Amino acid sequence: MTFHAASSFAQWHSKGRHASYLRMTKSPGGILDLLEVQRPAGDMSRPAVSDIVLMEDMLGCSRVRGDLGGGRFDVKTAKGTLAVAAPNFATSVINDEGHRLRSLAFPLARWQSVLDEAADGRFSFDTSCIYGRVFDSSAIRSAVRNLWTLCEDEGAPSRLLARAAGCEILAELCSLGGMPFAPARGGLAPWAERRCLELMRARLSDDISLDDLAAEARLSPFHFARMFKQSLGVPPRVYLTRLRVEKVREMLEHTDLPVTQIALEVGYSSNQVLARVFLKHQRMSPTDYRRAVRDPVRRIAMQ
Repeated sequence: MTFHAASSFAQWHSKGRHASYLRMTKSPGGILDLLEVQRPAGDMSRPAVSDIVLMEDMLGCSRVRGDLGGGRFDVKTAKGTLAVAAPNFATSVINDEGHRLRSLAFPLARWQSVLDEAADGRFSFDTSCIYGRVFDSSAIRSAVRNLWTLCEDEGAPSRLLARAAGCEILAELCSLGGMPFAPARGGLAPWAERRCLELMRARLSDDISLDDLAAEARLSPFHFARMFKQSLGVPPRVYLTRLRVEKVREMLEHTDLPVTQIALEVGYSSNQVLARVFLKHQRMSPTDYRRAVRDPVRRIAMQ
């Protein structure tokens, strides 16, 4: 079989005969590519790409055989099972049935330093035993499901969400592959916590990244994400959403700005995205909230 060169997993699926199988793709700045692919039975081998690729089987398959970088396998898969393909390895995969996969591709150039830092320099792609195994992980499946749900609600994931989700998933993959990440080092120092929250509030309208926040705290992105959660009780992305909703409430209460303008002021791409987020957190639309807080009778009922 002749392969055409592809620099990434997403690029491979966007060209040639494989392009017709692609159902969805989202990529926030090349940090983490999310793809959903519906493929027929047959040979689905591909060339080497410089990504670590995590795949979740959404249907199950009576027989899958090939090599994802960890040696030959011949297995039956179930709905929700996971597998990982090694970077820089030309995979061979033959499926006996049509199937649907959700895949997360981690560009190696963007994640190598995170893996080195998290594993104290002990991580090796050559020695990891995770490749080609069909395995189950409720933690990874939950993280992938949450990522997809947020994509459906808010569009392409933010750089903060993509980096934080990637750190969480890679930590679990490395643990399953026999190379646990270094233990967490406690919470953020008070000065670091204060400066990070100030930066979040100052840049609500920006696509702020985990790397930006980590730099403010003088930490690696991986360690910062875990230490932030220890200090604040939730991941950085969740806290940023809380700050945005808080700011939206304030602007709805005290300004006459249109909802579309408010959405842009706090970093959402449209009033529809803001409405979905706000409804999830406040159980009413931004317009209904504005009416309620400005009507004394309805405001009392809300309290």
